[in-house]
Amino acid sequence: MLILTEKLTLEELRSIAKNIFGEMVKGVVDVDKGILAIDAELHADIEAELLQQGSAQASLWGINLYPDEDDFIEFDSMINIRPSQNNRSRSVENEAIRSKIISIVNARISI
Repeated sequence: MLILTEKLTLEELRSIAKNIFGEMVKGVVDVDKGILAIDAELHADIEAELLQQGSAQASLWGINLYPDEDDFIEFDSMINIRPSQNNRSRSVENEAIRSKIISIVNARISI
């Protein structure tokens, strides 16, 4: 698991993808702290690590990154099902949160 503190290249992301899923890397974004953590078999594993490091549950959203796809970011994770925040699906339904996630990913990965 990597908590990105510096910008990752697309080639580095491709290499990480090959380690577990081949074409995809799972990630969790802390939209309040601007943190992107990647590279685990489950979003829940990354979420647990970020919670231990002080992130708030309400700030964490799961995504999948596809380095070679036009739709680079997929908003799909079991950790996103959160009726208390009006998010009733695996997606991220709030456009403002999606925008924050995109900004954080773009700040951490060179596309």
